[in-house]
Amino acid sequence: MPAPAFGAGARLDGYRAERPPKKSHTGVIVLVSVLGAIVLVVGGLAALGAAVHKDKRVDAASTPPPTYSPISRETSPTRYTTESSTSATTASTTRETRETTSDSEPASEAPPAPRGPQPVKETARNPLFASADAGLQNVACTLSRWGSDRAGAERFFQSGIRCLNTVWAPVLGDAGLPFEGPNLVVAQSGQMQSPCTSSGDNFAAYYCPTNETIYMPMDKLQIEQYGAHPGIYLAVLAHEYGHHVQNLSGVEDAMSEQRYDAGADSAAGLELSRRLELQAQCFSGMFLGASSSAGGSIDRNIYNEAWDSEDRGDHGDGPRDHGTDEHSIAWWRQGATKNRTQQCNTWTANSSDVA
Repeated sequence: MPAPAFGAGARLDGYRAERPPKKSHTGVIVLVSVLGAIVLVVGGLAALGAAVHKDKRVDAASTPPPTYSPISRETSPTRYTTESSTSATTASTTRETRETTSDSEPASEAPPAPRGPQPVKETARNPLFASADAGLQNVACTLSRWGSDRAGAERFFQSGIRCLNTVWAPVLGDAGLPFEGPNLVVAQSGQMQSPCTSSGDNFAAYYCPTNETIYMPMDKLQIEQYGAHPGIYLAVLAHEYGHHVQNLSGVEDAMSEQRYDAGADSAAGLELSRRLELQAQCFSGMFLGASSSAGGSIDRNIYNEAWDSEDRGDHGDGPRDHGTDEHSIAWWRQGATKNRTQQCNTWTANSSDVA
């Protein structure tokens, strides 16, 4: 039986980040004229003349400040509110009193500048692939014992994520990219819902960028077929973690925009999806290869189990969005043997290598 495909994760193709255009605001202008009286006394003849000039007070209509809500298919919206203000000052003198209103331009609060490293929306030219020496450290990983029940599997996957966090954090940090570990949901049924989608019958697992969560449904991992062979399940986890790396770096977002422009189900759009999936395969191989060389729980037996189970390509009549079995295996082994992010840059590969 062919192994089920890894789930991409669920990109909501068609939703793009954009912000409504800014509006301009007119301040309140108040004109107040000074009432003056002039009294002229000449000789013993008094004549009183008074001229009063009055201008009407003008109130300029002001629209309420807008609320900007960035629309993002991958992250929760952050709201920024601009505020306009008008100041009034009053000055007094000994001979006359004047009321003056000084106009001030509406003071707009710009969105706060993002702090710390930010994703770079690039694929082939992403900083993740800039250094030829960037790879995962050979760190000994301590895994919880695999259990075929949900609780045992969850402990195993949580320990795997701790190992993955340890080796991927320095790589992203050295590239000037942000890092935070993903969330994990281990459910009994693959029909669980996420903010991205529900897992389909052909997915062993999937990653949701919206809430940065890896979903591992027990009934999709084919435990009854593969049994107690933790290397197989660890490779699945490492593949989905690869999508987390793509999300943090900005690769996934850049690909989604390119696929939207090309048409999600067009030949070009499906090729972009395959490049993303095969790269996650390569990242998975990097982790198993690097960790198996450092001692710890990931020994050669676990490594060999993963090595022999990477036929995760497209099967049946579904869309060609993951790649062939041959390419799924080849890219995983490329990562396992080369352990360099640059060697996993599927965006620069020939189309024939990501078919």
